[in-house]
Amino acid sequence: MIPIPALDGDGGTRVGLVMQAVRSRISGRLLAPGARLPSIRAFAETTGVSKSTVVEAYDRLAAEGVIQARRGSGFYVAGHAPPFSLADLGPRLERAVDPFWVSRQSLDAGEGVLKPGCGWLPAEWLPQDSLRRGLRSLSRAPAETLADYGTPLGLSALRQLLARRMAGHGLEAAPDQIMLTESGTQALDLVCSFLVEPGDTVLVDDPCYYNFHALLRAHRVRLVGVPYTRHGPDTALFEQALAEHRPRLYITNSALHNPTGATLSPVVAHRLLKLSEPFGLTIVEDDILADFEPEPSPRLAAYDGLERVVQIGSFSKSLSASVRCGYIAARPDWIERLIDLKIAASFGTGRLAAELVLTVLRDGSYRKHMDGLRGRLARAMGETSARLRAMGILPWIEPRGGMFLWCELPDGLDASVIARQLLAEGIVLAPGNVYSLSQTANRFLRFNVAQSGDPRLFSALGRAMGAAERRGAAE
Repeated sequence: MIPIPALDGDGGTRVGLVMQAVRSRISGRLLAPGARLPSIRAFAETTGVSKSTVVEAYDRLAAEGVIQARRGSGFYVAGHAPPFSLADLGPRLERAVDPFWVSRQSLDAGEGVLKPGCGWLPAEWLPQDSLRRGLRSLSRAPAETLADYGTPLGLSALRQLLARRMAGHGLEAAPDQIMLTESGTQALDLVCSFLVEPGDTVLVDDPCYYNFHALLRAHRVRLVGVPYTRHGPDTALFEQALAEHRPRLYITNSALHNPTGATLSPVVAHRLLKLSEPFGLTIVEDDILADFEPEPSPRLAAYDGLERVVQIGSFSKSLSASVRCGYIAARPDWIERLIDLKIAASFGTGRLAAELVLTVLRDGSYRKHMDGLRGRLARAMGETSARLRAMGILPWIEPRGGMFLWCELPDGLDASVIARQLLAEGIVLAPGNVYSLSQTANRFLRFNVAQSGDPRLFSALGRAMGAAERRGAAE
């Protein structure tokens, strides 16, 4: 018998809550076609509802064809499973503050829409001249470059260059320990397919990059959040989570943490690795913002030597989101097995994208671009921070680099309310709870300082905050 967890929340009828619990389990593939549901008595005892409530819920679900009653045997999931729906997993959020909604609004935004909540740079901040030169160069490349699949590991010359770049961060990785992927997201997806099974527990920072939540739910794992401090995860609570939940993975950013902008300290990094070892915990380190740092900070992968730490990254933030090229760095035996998964999922690597990244990285223009970009972002960080402070919106920290500013609203204001109001004015914000597994960041907003220079943003914020304060006073 597959148990269904206790119901919570007061919204809707008790019968409706029972029905939703069953539907969610079925759509999330936790109850497969033909699986037997808990008995009416067992369900009632587990969830704290009456047997009559369960009887009515089961009868309604049977009438809808979701489950089937078998005389003398019980209730079973009917037919084929419905299409998998991520919306049925995890907390039910208002769509206006749902991570998928934030991504969709940012990606679909037309001309004139401001996107201080998005996670990428404006097109004019990226090295367009270098990309155009690289494209012209590729237009003269051999036919095989333009038409053939890449090798399973990916372009050798780019992997060699990545190995040299990693060495600059203290990470010794041979080129054959690096596998190219179509993106950083695909890199994480492959690593999760390799390392976790449905029902496994995965630790994440609270708050953390919201697409970690979405992708991990697609893998049907159990998420446990660890509060993030200005120097990394809270090590005492990290240790407690290890002992209590026995997680399979921990996924984090070491450099310029998303969304907080914090940087992992050496002391916390060593402590995390020491705590993880007895539990056999594997750590996935997303290093996508590495090139935004003025000076390299500690890397878990460097301290560990890629024994139990996997590093992933891409160039979508610093070079071009249209050039889909990421990577995985891991121990050799894991890379061998990841190659098989990659072939099964996408067959080969996009050779053109890898060739273009290599061309831009090799010609010297990328280094100059990043030098200029770090300075430009530092100025934008200072200007945005000052304007927000003047409004009573306080940065949690002043990051040492990058594009993100994690800010707290004045007492009594809810970031999701502010976000919904600004949406009506063509401004997409990223409220804190889309990053928080525990839903405890309702007063926070993440600002992309490169997307926050338009005065309309601050005018609209001021109006929304004023309206929210007046409503609060009236109540």
